[in-house]
Amino acid sequence: MKDARILVVDDEANIRMLLEEILSEEGYDVTTAENAAAARTARSEQDFELVLLDIWMPDTDGISLLKEWAREGSIGSVVVMSGHGTVDTAIEAIRIGALDFIEKPVSLVKLLRTVEKALAEHTGVRRQLVPPVLAPVGKSEPMQVLREQLTRIAGHDTHTLLTGEPGSGREACARYLASLSDRADAPFVVLKAGGRDDDKAVSLLGDDRGPGALERADGGVLFIGEITDMPSDTQRELLAVLEQGRFRSGGGTELQDLNVRILSSAPPDFEQSTDDFRRELLFHLSVVVVRVPHLRDYLEDVPELLRCNVDMLVDTEGLPFRRFGVAAQNRLRNYPWPGNVRELENIVRRLLIMGADEEISLPEVEAQLAAAATKGEPLVKLDLLSMPLREAREHFERAYLQQQLMLCDGKVGKLAARVGMERTHLYRKLRSLGVDFRRIAAE
Repeated sequence: MKDARILVVDDEANIRMLLEEILSEEGYDVTTAENAAAARTARSEQDFELVLLDIWMPDTDGISLLKEWAREGSIGSVVVMSGHGTVDTAIEAIRIGALDFIEKPVSLVKLLRTVEKALAEHTGVRRQLVPPVLAPVGKSEPMQVLREQLTRIAGHDTHTLLTGEPGSGREACARYLASLSDRADAPFVVLKAGGRDDDKAVSLLGDDRGPGALERADGGVLFIGEITDMPSDTQRELLAVLEQGRFRSGGGTELQDLNVRILSSAPPDFEQSTDDFRRELLFHLSVVVVRVPHLRDYLEDVPELLRCNVDMLVDTEGLPFRRFGVAAQNRLRNYPWPGNVRELENIVRRLLIMGADEEISLPEVEAQLAAAATKGEPLVKLDLLSMPLREAREHFERAYLQQQLMLCDGKVGKLAARVGMERTHLYRKLRSLGVDFRRIAAE
């Protein structure tokens, strides 16, 4: 019921405006009433598929109004709301005839799910208002493009590679893509190619102890995280399966047809860091490539991401509701987010757990960012925008060379060729920055 009529009854103007805006954006026809008298008038003028009713109102409270409608035999579908609600209040409302009870401050996710459920009970038709997997959040151009790409690709049952930085939400995008596809109700299995398991082929194909990832994902989707980290033995196994379209699973002898859509993730520069064999495997897995942007590409969406993460954590983990102050939001809009959306979620979670006041302040945010930027951590853990230019440049050079040196197995000669510096000059640079190349080589 995309055009379902909903009446919002609440004496707080800001609550009425907020609920009207949210529900209208979801396609509902919303009417608001500031008190019981206005609610009575609205219901006399038209029918509503659902009423969101506040408990505490100045003229007539919501419970009394609910009882009045029950006596008249016109209670309809009602969900009650209250910031001062108790279990007894909820039980009383439901006993009278309400469908559900929402506590204030209202969680966005909880609100939408409750509305969807209430309308489904009213009409017998379920509307997927909030899917199990939420769409990538943001109104910026990069996120609009990403959502459009995922929606378009979802209808084509082809292997897809999602590239992007760690923490950018590649697995979440894969889940969203799968939720839009014809395999939405089938299994979604995750295999971490870069994990600690030394025998990824067993995880992929299984053994006599149980089925592997391919068999468990039969008819559905297999997501392989960090495909470029997959061990060579597993690469060969997977390549053979893709070429033959069949596999033996669980230590069995019979061949099983491959009926799995494979979604996988890789770093942005995956094409430059693969050997010839891996390129052959990636040829099969990257029929379509989707670039998932890093958060610093769409900083304008940070306030919306903060709100959505607060709603999600309040709803799923039962954390206390808190709001980000304007100064706190502005600070986070100017933070480079080296850990991307995963870092944002973790910071929001810590702030909800550790704070007391309803509003999250700038000093609280600064303390969280300072804790992440401890001395000696690599560049991706530092907020360079808060530093003077000279200090930021030194941090960048030190972190850059440390990371590159580790990729070169601690060999300075190899590093010189990789970064395009003359070896003698590179030695001087490493010493001036305090980079212990001998220790890194030993480790």
